[in-house]
Amino acid sequence: MATSKNSLRAIYIDELKDIYNAEKQLMKALPKMAKAASSRELRNGFTQHLEQMKSHIGRLQQVFDTLGEGPSGAKCLGMEGLIEEGAGVFDEDFKDIVMDTALITAAQRVEEAKIAAYGTACTLAEQLAEPEHISLLNQILDEEKQTDAKLTELSIEINTAAVETICAACLRMMA
Repeated sequence: MATSKNSLRAIYIDELKDIYNAEKQLMKALPKMAKAASSRELRNGFTQHLEQMKSHIGRLQQVFDTLGEGPSGAKCLGMEGLIEEGAGVFDEDFKDIVMDTALITAAQRVEEAKIAAYGTACTLAEQLAEPEHISLLNQILDEEKQTDAKLTELSIEINTAAVETICAACLRMMA
């Protein structure tokens, strides 16, 4: 069934394609972040989220199948920008735990964007009366929120350790 470009359904499909592309872009970026992490917990968190993203892509594919649409479309420029900005931490001379802090900062920007995108998609699915889509998209949204919460917890631990490391280095320099 052809979708009018001037409809809520067209916006919904465009949003889903954008999200799908964002997830695909992140599938390429996340292993680099995991490799750069010095914290085992952070590295494991990135690796676990990568596996979770595979299920997100599978759920999105289910939504596309019920719509009779393919997931391909324009590149998600917003995610491309966030990934590019996050990749900038690799150009810095950050070491160990300070690098972990920078990685978490970049990852949380991405998570917040994904939470907003999935929230929008859920709202559109509700307005279009797509209960199966709502269920699938809400599962992903909940997982993204959990990932963001885990990053916040790790951030508190890692940032505290980073401050202690930096302060200790400063004290050594002053002695």
